[in-house]
Amino acid sequence: MLVFIENTPRAYAWGSTNALAEMLGTSPTGEPQAELWLGTHPGSPAHVAKATPVEHTLIDLVQGDPERYGVDGGPLPFLLKVLAIGAPLSLQVHPDAAQAAAGFAAEEAAGIPREARERNYGDAHHKPELLVALSDVTALSGFRSLDSARRDLRALATCARERGATAGAGALEAAAARLGERDAEAARRDFIAWAFRGDAEVVAALAALPAAVATRAEATDADQDRIAALQRILETHPGDPGALVSLLLHHVRLAPGEALFLPARQLHAYLGGIAVEVMAASDNVLRAGLTEKHVDVDELCRVLDAGEIAEPRFPERALAAGLVAWQPGVPDFQLLRARVCDPDDRDAGLGVPDHGAAAEIEVAAAHPIVLVVTAGRVRVERLATEFAEVATARRGQSLYVSAGDPIRLTGSGEVFLATVG
Repeated sequence: MLVFIENTPRAYAWGSTNALAEMLGTSPTGEPQAELWLGTHPGSPAHVAKATPVEHTLIDLVQGDPERYGVDGGPLPFLLKVLAIGAPLSLQVHPDAAQAAAGFAAEEAAGIPREARERNYGDAHHKPELLVALSDVTALSGFRSLDSARRDLRALATCARERGATAGAGALEAAAARLGERDAEAARRDFIAWAFRGDAEVVAALAALPAAVATRAEATDADQDRIAALQRILETHPGDPGALVSLLLHHVRLAPGEALFLPARQLHAYLGGIAVEVMAASDNVLRAGLTEKHVDVDELCRVLDAGEIAEPRFPERALAAGLVAWQPGVPDFQLLRARVCDPDDRDAGLGVPDHGAAAEIEVAAAHPIVLVVTAGRVRVERLATEFAEVATARRGQSLYVSAGDPIRLTGSGEVFLATVG
C-alpha cells in the first residue's frame, strides 16, 4: 500500500523559524521548528494523513497488521527526518549496540526515571545516523589530527596575548600542551575531561576565546570557516566548554547532495543548514557541550571513539540513472535519492544533463519504505498488483510504502527514500 503520512515538526531552540514551514507549505508558527520525524519512533510517530475521522499513527498501522506493514513483525528499525538547523546543536555522541543495552539496563536497575535530567539512556538501542545536505550544511564531525588542533589553540593563544589577555593566553597554551606527544586517544579524552573541569585555567581559556577568535578572523592564514563556526558557537553558547572541545573536530561544509555518516561513538554537532537524515530508531544521546542539558563527562569519555578520522564525508553509490544510495553497511537503514524529470517539462529545474535525473525510475520495495519529496512533484506507482496503487506527492509530502513489488517514480522532482540496510 501507498499511505500518505504527516507529522508536526518538533520545536527545538536550534531550529529554523521558516525553513520547514516553507518546505511543508504551511505558515510559520513564529517558534523554531527543528525536526520532522517520519517513522514509528514512539517519541513522535508519524500520522496516517486524513485516513479516518479517528487519528491513526504509523505505529497503529504496523500493530494492526505487523506482517504486512512492519519489519520482521515489528516497528521500523529506522527513522527518517528532515532537519532545519538554525543554530548549533549540542556536541554529542551515540552509543553502540552493546553500550546502549548495558547502559539502559544499568539505569533501569538503578531506578533512574526515564525523564530524569541525569538519565543517559532512554532505550537499549544504538544510533548510527546519516545526513544528506539539501542546502549548504556546516557541521563538526570526527576527530582531526592533534597537530591541527594544537596549531589552532596556539594561534588563538597568540591572539589573546595581543589583546592583553595574558592569563587567557597562558591557559590556551596549556590547553595546546595537553595535546602533546603521547597517546592521541588518551590525549583527546583528557582534554575533554579538562574542559568540563571548570577550574581557573578552563575559565580563563573560555573568557579569552571571544576576543582571540575576533582577532584570529583578521589573519590571512586562518581557516575562515572554522573561525566563523567558533564565533557562532560563542554567540549562542557563551562560556560553554564545548567551544574548546569543538577545536578537536573536523569542520565540514557540505554542498547539497553531500553526506556525513556518523557511526555510533563518533563525536559530532550540526551547525547550520537544511538536510535529510536517517538513523537507527533510537534517541540515545550523550552530550559533550553546547547545551544546557546534562553532560556526564565520565560516561561520555568512556563511550566515545577517540580515534582520528581522515575524511568525514560519506560517498554515494549510483544504482541507476537518476538513482543513488548511501549504504553505510548497518542493518537498520540505507538512504536513496531519486531525481525524475518529465522530458517535455523544460521548466522543472531538474533537467537530465545538469541534475542526473531520469524520466522513470524503478525502486525495489522488498522492505517498507518511508519517502519524502524535497523538490517538485513525484508520481509513485505500484502496478504489479491486483489493484494498481498510485499516489502523487508534492514537495514536503511523505509516503509510507509497504513491502512488496517495486515502485515506479515519474514526474519532475526529487525524493528521498529510507529503508532497511
